[in-house]
Amino acid sequence: MTITFLLMIAVFVATLFIQFWLQRTYARYSRVANSRGVTGEQVARAILDAYGLHNVRVEMVPGALTDHYDPIAKAVRLSEPNFHSPSAAALAVAAHEVGHAIQDAKSYAWLRVRHSILPVANIGSMFGPWIFILGMFMGATGLMNIGIWLFAAAALFQLVTLPVEFDASNRALNILKKMNFLDSSEMNGARAVLTAAAMTYVAALANSLATILHYVAIMTQQRE
Repeated sequence: MTITFLLMIAVFVATLFIQFWLQRTYARYSRVANSRGVTGEQVARAILDAYGLHNVRVEMVPGALTDHYDPIAKAVRLSEPNFHSPSAAALAVAAHEVGHAIQDAKSYAWLRVRHSILPVANIGSMFGPWIFILGMFMGATGLMNIGIWLFAAAALFQLVTLPVEFDASNRALNILKKMNFLDSSEMNGARAVLTAAAMTYVAALANSLATILHYVAIMTQQRE
């Protein structure tokens, strides 16, 4: 068993732990109601209006932790629990997604870069591994190399995603504090939720990098 394969296993285990940490942290602070009694939808709408983003809609979507900002539709979409909930976790998630809307309105540089490489990243994540595997079975290192570079585009997207997500979380926490939506103890909960969520992006990048290293090791062995 190669070192790179062991690294992949270690990163996979760490990813499972981070997912468990996020779910546990989110569940904990989903039970902590904010003192003002406002919901995720109300906070998202209030922040958007405060920043002059009256054209951005706040919509509810099914599922749990399916929250996202759609830059094409100009809509902050909150999962049903966070849309209706007055919890510290719901407010943290809602403010985070509004943070992306603010980034979009301000033409945040890293967000523009992420959007520009998204098409190539999608192709890389979908076809890169399959092209590499095909090249491995055919003994075609050139094809394997193409697969690695395509998958690397997906890893680059994940790398660029980090400053986008961290910035959105920082904006969210600053706004929640500035607009007095959460008191000091509730802010600790919001910070914990967003920190755990951010680490899932770090884990995804680490997983992709470990996979690339494993691919390179396999290709190197085939060349020898």
